[in-house]
Amino acid sequence: MGLFDNGFRLGTGVAIGLGAIVLAPTVIPLVGTIAKPLVKATIKSGLILYGKGREMIAETTEVLEDLTAEAQAELSREREEAVPPIAPEQGTA
Repeated sequence: MGLFDNGFRLGTGVAIGLGAIVLAPTVIPLVGTIAKPLVKATIKSGLILYGKGREMIAETTEVLEDLTAEAQAELSREREEAVPPIAPEQGTA
């Protein structure tokens, strides 16, 4: 029951750690130069999708507002047609 009894020997872990330390100054800038355009393209795509989404929401809102106004106008017209005009009462004098 050793402290480092997980399949690797202590020397293997140390070697991997030292290798990572030695390669890090070379690998990190390389990954950065590769990842930067990818991240930038992803952000640009997100901004384009956001803009398209806003346009779609604005168009949908406009259509719903128009439909609501038309429905209200129809209801007003139907109410006016359904209620007969009130005739003035004739006085009993």
